[in-house]
Amino acid sequence: MTIDNRIQVVLIDDDPHLRQALSQTLDLAGLKILSLAEAKGLAAQLERDWPGVVVSDIRMPGMDGLELLTELHAQDPELPVLLITGHGDVPLAVQAMRAGAYDFLEKPFASDALLDSVRRALALRRLVLDNRSLRLALSDRNELSARLVGQSAPMLRLREQIGALAATKADVLILGETGAGKEVVARALHDLSNRRNGPFVAINAGALAESVVESELFGHEPGAFTGAQKRRIGKFEFANGGTLFLDEIESMSLDVQVKLLRLLQERVVERLGGNQQIPLDIRIIAATKEDLRQSADQGRFRADLYYRLNVAPLRIPPLRERGEDALVLFQHFADEASARHGLPPHELQPGQRALLLRHTWPGNVRELQNAAERFALGLELALDNSSSDGVSGTAVEVVGGGLSEQVEHFEKSLIAAELARSHSSVRSLAEALGVPRKTLHDKLRKHGLNFADSSAHTSTDDLD
Repeated sequence: MTIDNRIQVVLIDDDPHLRQALSQTLDLAGLKILSLAEAKGLAAQLERDWPGVVVSDIRMPGMDGLELLTELHAQDPELPVLLITGHGDVPLAVQAMRAGAYDFLEKPFASDALLDSVRRALALRRLVLDNRSLRLALSDRNELSARLVGQSAPMLRLREQIGALAATKADVLILGETGAGKEVVARALHDLSNRRNGPFVAINAGALAESVVESELFGHEPGAFTGAQKRRIGKFEFANGGTLFLDEIESMSLDVQVKLLRLLQERVVERLGGNQQIPLDIRIIAATKEDLRQSADQGRFRADLYYRLNVAPLRIPPLRERGEDALVLFQHFADEASARHGLPPHELQPGQRALLLRHTWPGNVRELQNAAERFALGLELALDNSSSDGVSGTAVEVVGGGLSEQVEHFEKSLIAAELARSHSSVRSLAEALGVPRKTLHDKLRKHGLNFADSSAHTSTDDLD
């Protein structure tokens, strides 16, 4: 059990009369107090960032004030501890001040002296905790920037949303295309939350066979079904005290969705074949690449579960919406890969940068990371320039070399990409590229590219 954060002063004295008198003084001053007759076990009940102060007598049976000071400061060296001393304990109190006690009061002391010391200690405590919060916020912001690289407006907004949601207890629904980084976002939400010391359990619902999904998620008792010889703890129960990340939630059957809805509402889990309801302290982060509202309208996803999950949605922008973030990410992953393989890093050349910016990245960050790995290894990179709507393009190769080679390669890639579009004639292709038709004809021949269209034939006039 922990002491409520609304408590401002913990008062410890084994003399019941003095304890009652001091409690009345603090209470009349509007302070919320907890009075105790002994110090033993107090440290275990105080969280590190508890916002109050401790007032303790030095001479007490069992654990004395100095031992309490040592134990409290082992947990939080900045916690204010005020010591009450008798006349003969002044040298001891001075020793305690050197050991980190905030103040000491020699008996008998005036009520105003106690109140003044407590109020100053509380003001100091607030300042300390405010500074901690600022340092933590800066640390979290830096950690988020390192995990979710990019300075585009969509990424700045995403990091801001993660920072705001991480400290809450709200379940989160992450929306994003395949390869966009949904698990990275889920792990960031966990690591920046108060649950960071608890388990983070990730499970892909789409990778589970229908016959085992309920056992994997909810667990089972012996004899629950054929082959269930011993108890199994499910993923939800295993994540107790932490976070469970459930990816591809759209692939769950309607029957399993009913059980998930109940778990979200009641925060209890019941193993298959069992009757015991096990309470859960758990945060659920679900992720999907589909429009769950549309799936609900089509009867493939429960509408009540959709609305329950959609309280705190987070959309991860696809890479094609993030502008030059692609270049920053590519260089980041390439440098990481170079260091991992013990190779010198490579810098992107202007032609390569242009090609990367032109690419639509249908596989999002996952595709980019693989391309960066090949680049770091000095291998030729073939980028599948298929757009996310399924329209195929021509493969674009990103290669090293001098300026002339880069220009040649860039020119070929631009012509090849335009060839993939629908053009009724060489004339329309030349107009799209902004070059004379004769020049285009020469460049098609030089690069080994062909204009082919079954609905149109190139005439001699068309090439003039």
